[in-house]
Amino acid sequence: MRILGIDPGTINLGYGVVEGEEEIHMVDLGVISLSPRTSMEERLGALYDELSKIIASYKPNEVAIEEPFVGHNVASAFAIGRAQAIAILAAVKQGLPVYYYSPTQVKQQVTSYGRSDKQQVQEMVKLQLHLPQLPKPSDAADALAIAICHFQQSLFNKRLNE
Repeated sequence: MRILGIDPGTINLGYGVVEGEEEIHMVDLGVISLSPRTSMEERLGALYDELSKIIASYKPNEVAIEEPFVGHNVASAFAIGRAQAIAILAAVKQGLPVYYYSPTQVKQQVTSYGRSDKQQVQEMVKLQLHLPQLPKPSDAADALAIAICHFQQSLFNKRLNE
């Protein structure tokens, strides 16, 4: 199974691709970075184009996307929601199922503690994927964590059904 994890954002959108059946390894990671000076409409169009290329190139079986965290900054949550919608559209247009995870779910699944900080998440991603160094930048590391979360949840569901 190949999974594309996405950490949505309208300026920096992280992506991570993992693959495996019982144990996973990293295929690739990266960030789509766009200028904040570009209009929101142009950024959303560029995100769609770039994500469509990534999906076509890596051919994932499933896509896992992090849900926006509202917190105190509602404007930021709306922007992240727009990026999430573009990621959903790019996946659905290529016939892929999409799964959603909250930041707490991702942290709980990857680190066993739902309030882990970014450094702890990066460390656990490094360990679980047997990487020689911490995955960077943090947006890409978060996307890998989302993909790991989905992989582990899928494995759990599969074993539960057996």
